[in-house]
Amino acid sequence: MTSETKKKPIVVSGIQPSGSLHIGNYIGALSQWVENQEAFDNVLFIADLHALTTPGEIKAKELRQRAIEAAGLYVACGIDPDKSLIFFQSDVPQHAYLGWILSCCTPLGWLERMTQFKTKSEGRERVGAGLLTYPTLQAADILLYHADLVPVGEDQKQHVEITRDIAERFNHLFGKYFKAPKPYIREVGARVMGLDNPEVKMSKSLAENSRTHAIGLLDSPEVVKKVISSATTDSAPAIRFDTDTSPGVTNLLTIYRCFSGAGDEQIQNTFEGKSYGFLKKELTELLTSRLSAIQTRYNELLRSGGLEQILRDGAAKAEAIAGETLREVRALTGVG
Repeated sequence: MTSETKKKPIVVSGIQPSGSLHIGNYIGALSQWVENQEAFDNVLFIADLHALTTPGEIKAKELRQRAIEAAGLYVACGIDPDKSLIFFQSDVPQHAYLGWILSCCTPLGWLERMTQFKTKSEGRERVGAGLLTYPTLQAADILLYHADLVPVGEDQKQHVEITRDIAERFNHLFGKYFKAPKPYIREVGARVMGLDNPEVKMSKSLAENSRTHAIGLLDSPEVVKKVISSATTDSAPAIRFDTDTSPGVTNLLTIYRCFSGAGDEQIQNTFEGKSYGFLKKELTELLTSRLSAIQTRYNELLRSGGLEQILRDGAAKAEAIAGETLREVRALTGVG
């Protein structure tokens, strides 16, 4: 980040390497980061520390490989490391340090009412404390870089809201320092649904258990065709735009819109009155072409060895910013 780009709004976001990235991640996050990198200062990290909140679910070797894969896909999808910081969360120790300080500031009740904690702890005999304090580490991720905006889906606004609350709580206890970030929600495609069940959001965890739930960014053309062919639609004979389409058809049209860049009028002219088979064929060809380009760049990046240098450079730049924030926080709290 140069002095010239300091004036740009700062956007902070990360993705857990808990599963392979899919088209929902691309539409809801990656493509948005690519679009914004000229207008915003992007701080983009692989949230590998967050992946440890449910220990044992991912083997250490697999976690590292998934983190590398995710970082490679960031760049392959068009994120420019000269314009955006890309790094592993675990390579910048200030995240964990500030996370502890914020944990000490955050009332227990705030953490216990978080939807994610309730969902992931339900039915478990034991849960790690990290699952409860996940929001304070996430707040540290955001506040270290004085983020203005945090890209989230409509269903994730609670995470930004508690970060704002934690920032205000810190300011009340130690003096005004952190600014409260705002959620940044994409108008189209922020919530891509499962292809096997359009009533639930597409997720990496569900994709692990159902091969027809999502399309991975590294999936072959054969897999793309199979998953799209089996995607849920409805019993109507053709696509209609004069009434609300079914959730499944709406989901397919949303994916088509986001990957093609076509406007509503163009999409209506292309698909109105056509069969679902036609929609699936067009979407399959579109996704196959777009994913092939991403996969080519990804494979070239891994073969060249350039990804390791990108991650080292990104971590060094991020640590310089995070280090300054932490020095000021330590002074305010009396521990430095």
